[in-house]
Parts: sequence; C-alpha cells; structure tokens
Amino acid sequence: MSPTHFAFSSAFTLGLTGLALHRTHLLSALLCLEGMMLSLFIALSLWTLQLDTTASSASPMLLLAFSACEASAGLALLVATSRTHGSDRLQSLNLLQC
Repeated sequence: MSPTHFAFSSAFTLGLTGLALHRTHLLSALLCLEGMMLSLFIALSLWTLQLDTTASSASPMLLLAFSACEASAGLALLVATSRTHGSDRLQSLNLLQC
C-alpha cells in the first residue's frame, strides 16, 4: 500500500468514524460527510492521473458536483432545523413529530 493510498484511506475512515461516533450536532455530521467526500475526490483525481485515461477524467468533476449539491442540501436542512427547533442538536430531532 502506497503512502498516498494509506493517507486517503485513513482520511475516509476517520471521517466515517467521526460520523458514526460524534452525532451530537448536525453541523459536525455535515463536516464529517464533507471530509469523506473530499478524500474521495482527491483519491479519484489521483487515480485518474495515474491511469492516464481520458475516459474517466470527468469522474472527479462529477463527484465534486454531487458533493456541492449534497453540501447545499445539508446546509439548507441545517438552517431549517435551527429555525424550527432552535438548535442543531440531533437528539432534539424526532421523526415521529414531523
């Protein structure tokens, strides 16, 4: 395993661990998701550079576009949740009351 592959694998794993264990605030969950998407984007970009193929050169940009859409939807949910519930704590959210 190369050092760059290990670095991006560990960055993704740390983001996944943070998402699984630190679920107190919605903002921290969104930041962990963005860290995971960033590590996937960089790893996919390096992978396409190493293969030197033009067929998969659009994949990192497509992933980045989906990541931006995910971030905007997450921020919209964060604003809506903080306006209706008063905080972004995930324990205060109850799906049965919606």
